[in-house]
Amino acid sequence: MLSIRSSTTRPRLRRVRALAAFGLALACSVALTSCGSGDSGSGGDGKTLRLWHYEAANSAMGAAWNEAIKEFEAGHPGVKVKLEEKSFDQIQKTASMVLGSDAAPDVMEYNKGDATAGLLSKQGLLTDMSAEVGRRGWDKLLPPSVTTTSRYSPAGKMGSGKWYGVPNYGEYLMAYYNEDLFKKYGIKIPKTFDELTTALREFKQHGVTPLANSGAEYVAHQYLYQLALTKADRAWVDDYELKGRADFHDAAWTYAAETFSDWVKKGYISKNTTSATAENAGVSWLQQKSPIIFSGSWWFGRFQDEAKFGWSSGVFPGASLTAGSGGNLWVVPAKSRNKQLAYDFIDITMSKKIQNMLGNKGGVPVAADASAIKDPKSKELIDHFNSLTKNDGLAYYPDWPVAGYYETLVSQTQRLMTGSATPDTYLDALQAAYDKGASKG
Repeated sequence: MLSIRSSTTRPRLRRVRALAAFGLALACSVALTSCGSGDSGSGGDGKTLRLWHYEAANSAMGAAWNEAIKEFEAGHPGVKVKLEEKSFDQIQKTASMVLGSDAAPDVMEYNKGDATAGLLSKQGLLTDMSAEVGRRGWDKLLPPSVTTTSRYSPAGKMGSGKWYGVPNYGEYLMAYYNEDLFKKYGIKIPKTFDELTTALREFKQHGVTPLANSGAEYVAHQYLYQLALTKADRAWVDDYELKGRADFHDAAWTYAAETFSDWVKKGYISKNTTSATAENAGVSWLQQKSPIIFSGSWWFGRFQDEAKFGWSSGVFPGASLTAGSGGNLWVVPAKSRNKQLAYDFIDITMSKKIQNMLGNKGGVPVAADASAIKDPKSKELIDHFNSLTKNDGLAYYPDWPVAGYYETLVSQTQRLMTGSATPDTYLDALQAAYDKGASKG
């Protein structure tokens, strides 16, 4: 079995659609759901399993889950899966409203953490799956470092309590390198943090902006969080993520804010990316506009599919702690009309066939056969993740601790990029929002 550990955040590849279009889709969903069948969990003529996720079709997860849909329908005659692809932001911003209505899907992908799955569990919007997890043995497939994000207390704090979600893959932030550009300019692919800063400086001397970035979504503040992690330890992570204790003017956060600001000033990160999306950042790397992007393993399958140049990847140079966790969760909304069908679908995504496919497509599976993973790049991806889990190196994501913190991190990091906030005032703003959110927890 391959062990594993997705956001803000992760943020899996997000295909962003307009929220106005989502409003129309929501209205249609309400109308359709009100006319649907009853609460029975067994299959039958006319049954529909409504599934929501936000993975690109050519991502590892998207490809594996499409195959899981085929397996599900083959094993449930008369039952059809109605897949509704949403964007990460759509679900992030509207989950409470949708799941509290009759438009709730039967099963959906949702972000893990106190501010997301924890919040919805506390609001009574998710189904407690503890009994089903034990009955189907899902808990036996997941290492402890992964199940942290599956279980939530009555207060919505992750790490203990009832099971409200099941991840079937792992994820972590990693550096992707365009080897052709490194060779073109005679620059060494970095293995240490000092070598990374040297590479950034040398690319800029050649007129190349070295780091692909997105200020409008998760990429920018994940750079900053990773910089903080280079000066942090496990106790620091647990205080920030799990205990509601953080000093944003400590050595780690101060270093991160000052270094990130300095990188923008030096042109390692372009100010023109302040309003760029995560999709923009990934495409700019694919178009060879920047030789490095630091983002999630959820990009891996797409980069395998679309990159027309030599590339490699690895954990952030010199890092012992890296943002990451178990993947986004399969959750079953409390208002799901077909819960047993939802559990059957989740079970299929945990099967050897789907897990092996996930690994070979560039994902990080939780229950694959090691011998079944043939692609060398995929093996390396999984090995890096397994090493992080073995050494307790997964540091979760920066937006997890309090509800609404993702939006705070995006907007405040944009201000830091434009220079309208100094590192000091930036950290003041993060502290104020964190303390306010933590006090409500």
